[in-house]
Amino acid sequence: MKHTIIILILIIFTQCAVFSQTTSNTEGYQVITISEPGSNLPVTTFREIWGYVITGQEAALRRGLPITDVGYFGAEVNMYGILSNVPNRQNLAAFPGRVHLVVTCGNYALTYFALMPGSEQRRTLIADLIAATRNFDGLNIDFENIPPRSGEAFLSLLRELREGLPRDKMLSVALYARTRVITNDVYDYARISPIVDRVFVMAYDEHWGGGPAGPVSSLRWARSVAEHSLRVIGPEKLVMGIPFYGRAWVDQNHHRALIYPTTRRLIDTFNVTNVRRENGIPTFEYIANVAVRVFFEDVYSLSTRMEMYKSMNVRAIGFWRIGQETPRVWDILRLE
Repeated sequence: MKHTIIILILIIFTQCAVFSQTTSNTEGYQVITISEPGSNLPVTTFREIWGYVITGQEAALRRGLPITDVGYFGAEVNMYGILSNVPNRQNLAAFPGRVHLVVTCGNYALTYFALMPGSEQRRTLIADLIAATRNFDGLNIDFENIPPRSGEAFLSLLRELREGLPRDKMLSVALYARTRVITNDVYDYARISPIVDRVFVMAYDEHWGGGPAGPVSSLRWARSVAEHSLRVIGPEKLVMGIPFYGRAWVDQNHHRALIYPTTRRLIDTFNVTNVRRENGIPTFEYIANVAVRVFFEDVYSLSTRMEMYKSMNVRAIGFWRIGQETPRVWDILRLE
């Protein structure tokens, strides 16, 4: 069935105000000052600035950006447990900083298979990862689908990679955001951070497409993530991830399977008179208004976020991903 849909877009801009947030430390209330549109924005500095770059979109990494480290996305573990789609490091030859090979593993079953201790596939994968990193400055492991029973296997994989990589190659890992310690967490910050050189905390997707509408990373939530990360990982290894992207939610989903009574209700509700047949199958079109709510990041929300992290002694930030940003962010960001 075809639907012709008129979309009414309701764009929700970043709230411009000053608010207080209760924290668990002895300081009581912490004030996050939110930059207002039209105000003069401060220039924020960090020791390291990371950014992910997608294969095929290398042109988004323009010359002169204040970036120290690029996560080159992305190699992946394929359905046979074999490393594939390793990008060509020469595509970023003009970039003067460090380039890290990013490796992903697509689903829980495949990750369980790839991490299985003692298997020939795992030994081959580790060897291939170490070999592929020869052309890069580091290796970034971005396994976001680790089964609950594979936590120890993931830790041992990281240890073997650290032992196998030359000391001048950086080993980093991208981990889901946490605001507290979770029992039997496969992404246990306290156990992972001693093994690796950097921990990229993905402080985004607080709200996502399968849940209720809300910011990809609200400031209160992001502050809680940073507080927990600083306590457990420490400022030397922590890279706080910042989203460049937003997300939209609709109040009605018209893409669905329909039983006959529901189809008849649609015909009656929308006064459908254009039912016709295509090769014997009845079909019709109707127009529906859909409200769309959008949360996104602009230069003012990004400035607020970066200034908040800076005030907390976060020394390194990273962006998902280069090419999705407002260009104005580069006017307010510098390396120390």
